[in-house]
Amino acid sequence: MRERIGYGAGALAVLLAASGCGSDPAPAGSSAAPAKPAAASSAAGSPSAGGSASPAQDAVPEAAWAKWGLKPMPKAPAPPADRPIKLTKSGQVPVFSEVPTSDKVVFITIDDGAEKDPKFVEMLTELKVPITMFLTKDIVKGDYGYFKPLQALGNSIQNHTVSHPVMSKLTAAQQKSQVCDDQAALTEQYGTAPYLFRPPYGDGANTPTLNTAVQECGPRAVVLWRESMQIHDMQYQAADKKLKNGDIILAHFRGPSELKGETMTQMFGELLSRIQEQGFTVARLDDYIAKPTG
Repeated sequence: MRERIGYGAGALAVLLAASGCGSDPAPAGSSAAPAKPAAASSAAGSPSAGGSASPAQDAVPEAAWAKWGLKPMPKAPAPPADRPIKLTKSGQVPVFSEVPTSDKVVFITIDDGAEKDPKFVEMLTELKVPITMFLTKDIVKGDYGYFKPLQALGNSIQNHTVSHPVMSKLTAAQQKSQVCDDQAALTEQYGTAPYLFRPPYGDGANTPTLNTAVQECGPRAVVLWRESMQIHDMQYQAADKKLKNGDIILAHFRGPSELKGETMTQMFGELLSRIQEQGFTVARLDDYIAKPTG
């Protein structure tokens, strides 16, 4: 059985997404061991402690799915009362790329914010598929407003640095600036402080320097991924090239210029089809994480 939460457990094989991260170096390995989250109180299992409940996908009419050329997505199970990832208020932050769960669900995360296709907002509004957004300040600052309708659907906005650098090539002070400045900008624009962080390319995820920067800037976990969506299919870290319960999938806000003519909605539709073909549905990542209380 694979280890579910990586607390610096050696070499994490992070695949670089060709649609946005493939041109830079692979992540640097490290023996850093972020602290395991403490057990949460029963209050942390409530919706108010861990994020909003997912919209009811069974309320989406078949015609809405058909409009986007898709089969109806099965409804995600109710969020677990005992959320499997429990974050602490202080100390080292965990690094994870999947969620320990017996639910046959996966989680979609979308990075950076480069493509701002209004049809994608329309698609998510109609289909109610949950996502988590990791946004980069310098990429989204020209149109912060694009992501607000997506946030209003219950999709949280998380930290992905200011300028998308290779973090391990920066000094400690520069790494902190990348995390803290993005944290401040996103908090101001969207009214909620990100509690998750994703380093560009997954680089430096398990290093003490980056872990310290994340702690000092506010996020309480580093989130990686098990699969990355390309245009028509996914790249897998697992040798069997199969989804597993609780896998976190990486995609990017991308358009025709980087998707060989495909649109953001076409790519996302292909992603949903690949997920359904393997018998999975999509749940909201926030619903499986107990944020610190108090």
